[in-house]
Amino acid sequence: MGERAQYVVVEGGSWQRYYSHWGANRVIGDLLAGPAAATRCFRANRETDEWLDDVWCEGAALVDHDRRVLLWFAFADSWADHVAARAVLARTWPGWDVRLAHDGMGDLTHHLGLGRDLTRVPGWLETFEPSWYADAECTEPWSVVSLRLPDGSVRAWGSTRETIDHLTVGLGLIDLLVASPPTPAPAEMPYGGVHFDPQARTVSLWAVETVAGMHDWPLPGWENWRLDFHGEDHTQQAGLLPADFAFPRTPITPALRSLADGIATPPPDNVEFLARATAVPGPENTVPAVAPAALVPHGPADPTPAELAALRTALEALIAGADIGG
Repeated sequence: MGERAQYVVVEGGSWQRYYSHWGANRVIGDLLAGPAAATRCFRANRETDEWLDDVWCEGAALVDHDRRVLLWFAFADSWADHVAARAVLARTWPGWDVRLAHDGMGDLTHHLGLGRDLTRVPGWLETFEPSWYADAECTEPWSVVSLRLPDGSVRAWGSTRETIDHLTVGLGLIDLLVASPPTPAPAEMPYGGVHFDPQARTVSLWAVETVAGMHDWPLPGWENWRLDFHGEDHTQQAGLLPADFAFPRTPITPALRSLADGIATPPPDNVEFLARATAVPGPENTVPAVAPAALVPHGPADPTPAELAALRTALEALIAGADIGG
C-alpha cells in the first residue's frame, strides 16, 4: 500500500538516494518549480541506502546538477497532462536535459554508471503466449496498435493494454491482428502506440509512460526485428494511421489550467487517514497492520516566493499561447 517514490540527487561528484512512501503522485508537481526547488523537496525526505525496483517504485526522479540532467517517471492522468507538464518543465528547467525515464529504474541506475539491471532479477520481464482482444466499445484506449498489411495498407486498433505489453507476447500477435475485427477510432489520445511492419521487420514504438525492458531488445519472439523507438513523439505513427482512425486533436489548455490551480494545493494527508483507519478494530478483533514507512508523510519543501512566481509566469505564458493556438 502506498505511492512509493525514489529520488536521486547528484551534486559535486556524489549522489544520494531519498525515499517517500507517498510521493509518487507528487513527482511531477514537485519538479515544476525548477531544479533548486525540486532538490530541496527531495532532500526533505528520508535518506536511504536501498533501491526500489520497477514493481514497487511508482514514481522517481534523478536530478544531476553536475551534468544538468533530469530523469523522471510518474503516472499522468492523461496524454494531455503529461504534455502539459513537459511544456512547463521546458521553461522552468532552462539549460537542462529533461528526459522521461522510459526504462524506469533502469534509466536511473544506468545514468549513474551502475547498469540497467541493478534492481532487476533475471527473467524480471515476463513474456506470454500471443493474445489479443478487440474491444468494440473502447474509445479511450490505453495504447494504439497499427499494422502494415502485405498490400501496403495500414490497419489500426485501440487497446486497453499498456504499450510494452504488445511486445511481450511475441510475433504471434501479428497473426491475431490480421484476423481481428475493428475497434472504434480513439476519442482521447492514448499513452503510447506500437506499429508493426512485417515487410521491413520493424517495430516502431512511442509512449508517454514507462516501457521498461525496451533496452533488452530484441525481446523473446522478436529476433531479427529492429526496434525504432520514437520516445514521446507520436507523430510517426500518426502519419501512418488510416484516415478513419486518426489520433484526435487534444488541447492541453485544461491540463495547464489544472497545474496552475494545483500550485497552492497541499498534498493529501494520507498519514492522518491511515491513523484513523488503524484505530478501527478489524474483523473478529484482528489488529490492522501498517508498514512503519506508511506513517511517514511525504515531506515536500515549499518553493520560495520567487520560484512560485516564475512557475506562475511560465504557466500563464503557456496557457496564453495555447489559447491563441486554439
